[in-house]
Amino acid sequence: MLAGYDVGLKDNVSLADIEMTFGSDVVSGYIPTIDATIVTRLLDAGGTITAKLNMENLAFSGSGEMSAYGGVLNPHDEEHLAGGSSSGSAAAVVSGDVDVSIGGDQAGSIRIPASWCGCVGHKPTHGLVPYTGILGLGRSFDHTGPLARNVADCARTLEAIAGKDPLDPRQGAVKTQSYTDAVDNDPAPEEFTIGVVKEGFGREESEEDVDKMVRTALDDFAEAGATVTEVSIPMHLDGLPIWNGIANEGTAATINGEGIGHFGNGYYDTDLMAAFAEARREHADEYPPTIKLVATVGEYLAEEYHSHYYAKAQNLSRDLSIAYDEVLADVDLLAMPTTPQTAHKRIENPTNLQIIERAVNQIHNTCPFDVTGHPAISLPAGTSNGLPVGLMFIGPHFDDAAVLQAAHAFEQHAE
Repeated sequence: MLAGYDVGLKDNVSLADIEMTFGSDVVSGYIPTIDATIVTRLLDAGGTITAKLNMENLAFSGSGEMSAYGGVLNPHDEEHLAGGSSSGSAAAVVSGDVDVSIGGDQAGSIRIPASWCGCVGHKPTHGLVPYTGILGLGRSFDHTGPLARNVADCARTLEAIAGKDPLDPRQGAVKTQSYTDAVDNDPAPEEFTIGVVKEGFGREESEEDVDKMVRTALDDFAEAGATVTEVSIPMHLDGLPIWNGIANEGTAATINGEGIGHFGNGYYDTDLMAAFAEARREHADEYPPTIKLVATVGEYLAEEYHSHYYAKAQNLSRDLSIAYDEVLADVDLLAMPTTPQTAHKRIENPTNLQIIERAVNQIHNTCPFDVTGHPAISLPAGTSNGLPVGLMFIGPHFDDAAVLQAAHAFEQHAE
């Protein structure tokens, strides 16, 4: 399936006997003794692992400037950033250094760099792809998935890595499909009904031209035969605060749990836990500003409010999921801009406040689907001032095939 494909791995994916940095100089010198489950599956499918790819420092940033080993520049314009946290995973694909890559997504970290760099990035349904052997932030919102230059290669890669792994506590009943068949059948645009989510546009942080490009791309898809209609999901605007309630305390708990956490029946990498424990106890002052902030806020919320807001946010995430599902009962897919803006301009020596602001000001449309678990894909939808614009399709749980199928039809028409 992947014979002849060069594959790159985000540097939080374990590859035995190769140092793994997590984009950080705090957790240094850690060499995994195991392959992540998806690495085994990629190799079994014939792929060749040729690169470990740069990423944001401990994965908590969407800007692309936070790696301890240097920010990742945008392959379209080196005065701009690649986005994150799977920065290198997108840049390497677009630059042609690898054919496909693996990224991680807790707030949009596959889809954001795909949008900013101009490639395809698919966040699978939560639990579809096993996370065993990958450093995460929180089990309820950890995702891993493929990036590629086209939808067909994303589908190939997903087919290779999806499926049940009893060692991953994130997985429940996993329903796989033939993702390659979904795109090989050359679906026509008229097969799809797309609900354009009104609340995904016109936000405070939105660039007018990005909104315009996405709407134009969807209008073109409609002219090709797709049914495109505007829908309203008011609770989409609550997605970011719900994500905040889960991600801050959830990430803090993972950090305090030595990078793994507790209360799961899956595999515990004791070597990773030891490396993370040493870093947390001896070098916490060297954590990046984003990790310092989330660890402090998460711990404060847990201690002062007894995890009330984490619990409330988890409960609200189910209401948010229902709100999306109610609309998905009438349309095949939802659509909106992946990010409200094009890539951030690179700045020298940003302040801590700038780092934190730029780390999360692009996640408003992406992060809701990390807490609801819906599959979502980012596709190139044109350029604004020479920088790529991303369109996002979202589908029902465990119908990743439909998402890829519609994305393929859109891609073929756009070409």
